[in-house]
Amino acid sequence: MIKIFLRMSLCMALLALTIGQANAQDNDERALFVGNSFTFFWNTPQLVQAMAKDQGVALSTAQSTVGGSNLKQHWEGEKNTVTRKRMDEESWDIVILQDHSTSTIAHTERFHEYGAKWIDLVREKKAQPVLFMTWAYDSNPLMQEKITREYMALAQKTGVRVIPAGPVWEKARAARPDLDLFFDDKHPSPDATYMNALLIYKTLTGKSVADIPDRLFTTTADGEKQYLCFVLPETGKFLRDLVDGFDVANYNLKN
Repeated sequence: MIKIFLRMSLCMALLALTIGQANAQDNDERALFVGNSFTFFWNTPQLVQAMAKDQGVALSTAQSTVGGSNLKQHWEGEKNTVTRKRMDEESWDIVILQDHSTSTIAHTERFHEYGAKWIDLVREKKAQPVLFMTWAYDSNPLMQEKITREYMALAQKTGVRVIPAGPVWEKARAARPDLDLFFDDKHPSPDATYMNALLIYKTLTGKSVADIPDRLFTTTADGEKQYLCFVLPETGKFLRDLVDGFDVANYNLKN
């Protein structure tokens, strides 16, 4: 009888733990990342979620990304994008919008038209739109002035927050030219991805990144640890200090 009681108690405890974990996940803020490889390289959305989890912040992330895609293609369902479907069928608290890296330069009108369409739709779905400003290519730092100007113009017109990755990359390149931020001419290295994730986390939560570790991991369905990043301690400290010292409030135009 005692054994049966102990087993029942154990089962009830495990059930309570499972329900508690499910409720905690249900109560998380849900953020959808919309974009292309500038967003999905080195698992940026998962890295942001891992940072939040490490810091005790209830934030879960998902992504709707296709390599080389732009916001017009996401809007029209081209290149096998399913973002409109996900917006219709799922509930989100935050939607982070990243356009193609050359859209502000080569297709400025399209950038503004479809950026505004997405912002309106996100708000219609009772979620908060956030713009993820991209960075200049390694071969052409002069791109950044135009990228920054157009993202901020769209933010000013629509009253949304901006994740100012481009200006942060400029500061990092000036302060640490020895630090390899690029995987190729345009995509982020693992260190730059860590920097992007720090900036996204800070912009979304308003919290310091000073205590975020150099190694971050996720847990598989089988309970196994999968590491998402390994950053050298001196590099991690530099990037955290850089992001913590950057005034993201200057890019917060939310109404």
